[in-house]
Order: sequence, then structure tokens, then C-alpha cells
Amino acid sequence: MDKNQGGLRAFLARKQIEISLKRYFVDAMGAMAFGLFASLLIGTIFDAIADQTGWAFLSQASEFCSAATGPAMAVAIGFTLKAPSLVLFCLCAVGASANSLGGPLGTLFAAIVATELGKAVSKETQVDILVTPTVTILSGCAVSALVGPGVNAIMNGFGALVMRATELQPFFMGILVSVVVGVVLTLPISSAALCATLGLTGLAGGAATAGCCAQMIGFAVMTFRENGWGGVAAQGLGTSMLQMGNIAKNPRIWIPPTLASAITGPIATCIFQMENGIAVASGMGTCGLVGPIGVASAPGFGDAKSWLGLVLVCFVLPAILTPLIALPFRRMGWIKDGDCKLDL
Repeated sequence: MDKNQGGLRAFLARKQIEISLKRYFVDAMGAMAFGLFASLLIGTIFDAIADQTGWAFLSQASEFCSAATGPAMAVAIGFTLKAPSLVLFCLCAVGASANSLGGPLGTLFAAIVATELGKAVSKETQVDILVTPTVTILSGCAVSALVGPGVNAIMNGFGALVMRATELQPFFMGILVSVVVGVVLTLPISSAALCATLGLTGLAGGAATAGCCAQMIGFAVMTFRENGWGGVAAQGLGTSMLQMGNIAKNPRIWIPPTLASAITGPIATCIFQMENGIAVASGMGTCGLVGPIGVASAPGFGDAKSWLGLVLVCFVLPAILTPLIALPFRRMGWIKDGDCKLDL
């Protein structure tokens, strides 16, 4: 038994198959978010611009982007899992099948299984050109058919529940959604993939955007004395995930932006009725300004109140509230100079 286990471990190591929660639910989900960004999200932005300008070319490009959503997610996942080239190419078919049947989460499961089985048989036979595509595509399509519809129904149902609850209880749900999604954004987990999986739009999407912006802009401004303008750009337009190493050393530095998100969330839902029209953008915050772009694409956006809400919730309030909340923490010694320093 020990010899067999040793042989299996050696085989998995040779095939670069690493079975772990981090690899499948952190790395793979992060890659899935990039696939969504490179297809559905950018296509939605194209479509929003086309609506305003009347450029038919952008509208057509948007349709092509939307059609490529499944393959883009699957290929991104496969690339992160170090799929060989032939396996990677076959994931286009897997992604198309999985996204149509199971949405983003169904695509995640199908792409992981297809990638790992494809890697396992890759270049193991004399007819690799037939065996690898067959195993990769059929295994992925089988997972899509068996798991996809159920997973999609569960996630859509839960997402609809969150959105309905936010409409009924905008204050409390504004706090909850803003804090939870903002925390997920800073953790090494993809908040964009989470929001896309749940289909989080509307008021709940607005609260999620508020939470993400509070983390990113909050950390960017709160740590300006240590990281300067480079830190503002890296965290405010990049990701607050850069602070995870510092959070592990001193978790108290996470309190100010999280409290700020608890304030801006209900302001977004109750005062400005801020919505996000793109599910994946709800979990992006100010990364590349995708979150605000999603807010601007929501139905009914465009009046003065909408613009005021976007600017205040996404930028101004996090920039003011977070350092103000951090001030007593610094005076009490809970946050010290250098605690938020980044290697930029």
C-alpha cells in the first residue's frame, strides 16, 4: 500500500496535479475572475459605451465577448492549473458546455476536473492527439451535465435571496453585504468571482461595490504616510489584497476600512439607492475603476443624485472615514508606523 501511495504521489507530482483547497478555490477562482473580466465584463462595458455612442462595432464586439465567457473562464482556470497546451485548447469546449449549463461555478468545477484528468493522460499514450482531447472534453462535459444545473440553481437562488433581502432590509443588508464582500476582496479569494457566481446586481451589487471600494480606497489613503502615491495606485486601483501579509502580523489594521464599509454600505442602499448593473463588477471595487463603471451601467443611472452617490460612496467617504477611524487606533498604539508598509 505504501509503495502504491508513493507511486501515486510521484505520478501526481510529475503531472503537476496538486490537490488542495487553495489551488482549487483560491487560485482557480481568482483565474476564473480574470476570465470573466476578459470576456463578459469588458463586453458589458463595450455595450454600455455603444448605447451612449451608437457605435455598432462595439455592440457587436460585446456580443462576441459574451459568447466567449465560458471558454475564457475555463482556459484561465486551466492556465493557472498548469494545463499542457492540448488540454488548454480543449477547455474551450468544456467552458462553453459548463457555462451554458452551470454558470460560473459550474464552469469552475468542470474546468478543474477536465484539466486534472487531461493532465493525467497527457502524453501517456502513442495516440495522445486523440486520447487527451477525448478525456478532457468528455469529462468536462459530463461534470457540466451532472453538476452544472443543480449548482447553478442553488447559486442563482441564493443570489436572488440576498438581492431580495437587500431590497426589503436595505440598512441591515447594506451593512452585511458591504462588510462581507469587502472582506472577501482583501482576502486571497476572488470577490469578483463570488459576485458573478451569485449574480449579485441591483442594490446588493451596490452594497458589495461600497464594501470593496471602502477596503481599497480606505487602505490606500490610510497607509499614505507609509506607502505614498505608489501605495495609492497599487491599492486604490489594484487591490487591497496587498495588505494581507501585514494583516496577518497585525489584524487590527483591518478594522478601519471594515468599519468604513459598514458605514458606506447602508449609505449606498438607503440614501442613494446605488445599484450595480454588472455582477462581476460588484466585487471589483475600484480595481481599474470597474466597480464604478458597473454602477454607471445600472438601469436608471445618470441623474445628479446617482453621480453624487457614486463619487461619495466609492471614493470620498472611504478616503475620509478610514483614516479618521484609524486615528484613535494609532494613538492607542494598536496601529504603529510601519504596520501597513508595502514592498513596492
